[in-house]
Amino acid sequence: MRIAIDTGGTFTDCVFVQNGIPKVLKLFSTPSDPGNAVLQAVRQVSPATTPEVRHGTTVGTNILLERKGSRVAFVTTSGFEDTIAIGRQARTNLYSWSPQIPQPLVSRELCFGVNERTAPDGSILFEPSEIELKELCHRIEHSAAEAIAVSLLFSFANPQNEQRVERALSRLGLPISVSHVVLPEFREYERGATVAVNAYLAPKVGGYIRELEDAVGRAYENSRVQVMQSTGGIISARLAAQHPVRTVLSGPAGGVIGAYHVARIAGFDKIITFDMGGTSTDVALVSADEGGPRISSESIVSQIPVSVPMLDIHTVGAGGGSLARFDDGGILRVGPESAGADPGPICYGRGTQPAVTDANLILGRLDPDLFLGGEVRLNEARTREYMDKARESIASVERFAEGILLLSESTMEKALRVISVERGYDPRDFTLVAFGGAGPLHACSLARSLRIPRVFVPQMPGALSAFGILLADASRDYSQTVMLRPEENLLQSKFEELENRGLQEFQSEGLPGIATRTVDVRYVGQGYELNVPYNSGLISSFHRTHRQRYGYADQNRAVEAVNIRVRITAKADPIHLPQATPRPGDGSQAVLKTRRMRFDRQEFESQVYDRDRLVSGDVFTGPAVIAEYSATTVLPPDCEARVDTFRNLVIAVGAVPQSATSENRGKL
Repeated sequence: MRIAIDTGGTFTDCVFVQNGIPKVLKLFSTPSDPGNAVLQAVRQVSPATTPEVRHGTTVGTNILLERKGSRVAFVTTSGFEDTIAIGRQARTNLYSWSPQIPQPLVSRELCFGVNERTAPDGSILFEPSEIELKELCHRIEHSAAEAIAVSLLFSFANPQNEQRVERALSRLGLPISVSHVVLPEFREYERGATVAVNAYLAPKVGGYIRELEDAVGRAYENSRVQVMQSTGGIISARLAAQHPVRTVLSGPAGGVIGAYHVARIAGFDKIITFDMGGTSTDVALVSADEGGPRISSESIVSQIPVSVPMLDIHTVGAGGGSLARFDDGGILRVGPESAGADPGPICYGRGTQPAVTDANLILGRLDPDLFLGGEVRLNEARTREYMDKARESIASVERFAEGILLLSESTMEKALRVISVERGYDPRDFTLVAFGGAGPLHACSLARSLRIPRVFVPQMPGALSAFGILLADASRDYSQTVMLRPEENLLQSKFEELENRGLQEFQSEGLPGIATRTVDVRYVGQGYELNVPYNSGLISSFHRTHRQRYGYADQNRAVEAVNIRVRITAKADPIHLPQATPRPGDGSQAVLKTRRMRFDRQEFESQVYDRDRLVSGDVFTGPAVIAEYSATTVLPPDCEARVDTFRNLVIAVGAVPQSATSENRGKL
């Protein structure tokens, strides 16, 4: 049995297939020991059958955010010891008098130089001496370092010196990350920072993954554990433990893969994914015309450049658990601090600070009796009591709750603009795919703000990231800096070297690999590149992409290939979603009750639907709450929901005049 498990800040989601139908299990996460919730899920789902466990983990992400990684020794070419501390001159806030400069992961006293030099063309100018390497070992041994990162100048062109340093340091018995393996590309700062991140995560993330694999192995003989990468591909637990830097967006990547899969089946090729969980919100723009989910090599995670390939996902600190507070000036703020799983929002029974989930409950957008299918009852009286104490000068608890949602949604709206409007895309051309435990609560409001015409809420929205992990393909990415003209024959031979290496590694694991080639291209003299497919239309594709991104293209200007990239993929066994024949209906058979909901400072009598009782072809208008096990969908007064043949919810935003809806539902 194949089981996918996504560990989030509040819940651990498990998806599996039973009798041909995907099923969901949600458990509260165990932050002190994330593997505990994973094992609980596996034991509940598969008590007897040997499972194939696929895991999306936030352990690496949390370590970076909280700066709780290992003590790293950074080894580089002599004279470049300050590379990581200097970084780049880019300023995130041009007008700040006192910008907050993030502290590097490696302190200055743990940066070590080696007298060696490799030329840009790969020729070795001089090698480190044996005496110096012994002295380096001695210094690192007495530095209390827990891991080592090695990134020598131009090692991507020739790793010979870096390999010598690695061999010399291996006797220390510490995890070693080397740049020609982790990231064989130019730009010494980004390469050094990425290798340092890998070393920073290796002892704890690697240890967590190995312990989880051992625990599953003890419980089930011949079981197999695999891990989701930030690229949306699956790798073995062994490789993930060696390269934890490739897992920092593990869970969110599953969401993008799952959203793109279910949306395409339903007929939507251009989507914006909106994944709102308990701690953060992840958004991405995906178009089938551009080959599906976009992969970037210029990601920033916790203010640190991580240049390994990742899905192009933008993350903000806004989730269901985001806490509301008043700052020293009396201004209401929401997030990025989160209540997490412990203590959680007020309504869970332990928290005492108002959170976004509490605001939704006060405004009637969550039904206290139907949360998690009725397994968890939300405490509305307790929530109102604590929010009344916290509202300060705001007139009422309801106005306080409205303010919390307004601020949290403004943060999420900015994130959606970053990946659409700011990159030359018109949101009106896309469908907003809402998922995560809290995504469907806010999707219609955000779609209306951005004039997105349609919201798509798939089945199992609260566990779509785990579903994406379940159906993801196995893949690995390989890259190499080449600095060649696109028409040079040497480019083809470089691709063949990477491709052969990847195919051999896949064959050693018994996987049938398929290679895909892309290349990073730029105009000669530019500082940054755009990734395009490697084929006969490479140059025209680059000009077109450049015009899309920057608003212009110069077809008379020379271009150069900077980095070549090869992805080897092994297709996973497909999962077929059940499909039904639609029939006309209004969803009345699914109505459980009515309750009051508040929109735009007005109260409405609203219907509460049980999503499990809705059938294909049902059409109904808001205001309404659509409750299910993994999430709750809010349908505002000016929206119309339709259940498609796969039992997804397709919501037309602004399809129904609010006055007509008010007459139908009864404004209070």
